[in-house]
Amino acid sequence: MFPGSGTTRTFEFGRTHVVRPRGNHQATIVWLHGLGDKGSSWSQLFETLPLPNIKWICPTAPTRPVAIFGGYLCTAWFEAGDLSGDGPDDLEGLDASAAHVANLLSTEPANVKLGIGGFSMGAATALYSATCHTLGKYGNGNLYPINLSAVVGLSGWLPCSRTLRNQMEGSIEAVRRAASLPILLCHGLGDDVVAYKNGERSAQALNSVGFRNLTFRAYNGLGHYTIPEETDEVCNWLTARLGLQGSQL
Repeated sequence: MFPGSGTTRTFEFGRTHVVRPRGNHQATIVWLHGLGDKGSSWSQLFETLPLPNIKWICPTAPTRPVAIFGGYLCTAWFEAGDLSGDGPDDLEGLDASAAHVANLLSTEPANVKLGIGGFSMGAATALYSATCHTLGKYGNGNLYPINLSAVVGLSGWLPCSRTLRNQMEGSIEAVRRAASLPILLCHGLGDDVVAYKNGERSAQALNSVGFRNLTFRAYNGLGHYTIPEETDEVCNWLTARLGLQGSQL
């Protein structure tokens, strides 16, 4: 259990893999893997990207029974009956994972910009963290401590979308934070795991409540995986939004 999570269950997170910057450390991004995966799968990719000024932190989710797999044990950031956002939201699991990510970012230097990204269920957790940052609190009401500068979601969806508008209303501070937070969402038109319409609907939901600095990219023929064209997009977008210097693009 992590400070600020306020959870009653204790979640045992797996191994965290870190890719240290090869150049001047200007940004730190926590990247969250998809359902059943682990942090090392993504850390190997990030070692090859032309982003020498970013430190990547790739944690591994807790192993838990997952309803979508009939209760089979696998790594998952939260419980999910489906991968669309239409089912009930596991606020306790989402809060625990968002708090774990915040905890990983909490010891970074003050002059370093902070971001969260992810793939599939990891993207959903990153977007949930974005709403916690915007609202200034977790779903359980505890203070969210991290100031985010960028959020990236690949092949994912937005949890808790049904309640977000009501939470945003009446908070000038939340509206201001939403308008200024850069978000990049990418989704394949051929995704047969998290349907494209769910990614598109999530982008529309965020935009409709005031996330104005949001870019949504669709990829023809792309399934539930990533391709060089998409990672190039992420590299270019992060370099521009975070103001990175000396990136080898």
